[in-house]
Amino acid sequence: MKAFRRALLLGLCVAAGAATVPTIASAGVVVDINVAPPPVRVETVPPPRVGFVWAPGYWEWRGHEHVWVAGRWIGERRGYHWVPDHWDQRGERWHHERGHWER
Repeated sequence: MKAFRRALLLGLCVAAGAATVPTIASAGVVVDINVAPPPVRVETVPPPRVGFVWAPGYWEWRGHEHVWVAGRWIGERRGYHWVPDHWDQRGERWHHERGHWER
C-alpha cells in the first residue's frame, strides 16, 4: 500500500510539473551610447488601414552609426496602444527604447 501511495504521489508530481505553463522569455538588445540620434525625419503617414496601426520611423543604432528605419504598418492588438521606438537622454548617454504594445 505504501508503494502504491508513493507511486501515485510521484505520478501526480510528474503530471503537475508537465502541466505547468512555460514562461515566455524575451530577449532584447540594450543600446546605450553617447552619440545623439539625428533629428526625426518627417514621414508622410498613409491613410488609415482597418486592423493596422502606423508605427512611425525611427533612428536605429547599427554598430557605429544611426540608420533610419522607415515607418510601417503593424497588426492591431485590441485593448493596447503602440508606443513608438524612441531615444531618451540619460546623463551624457542616449538610450534606445524599442517600440512596444501597452495596455
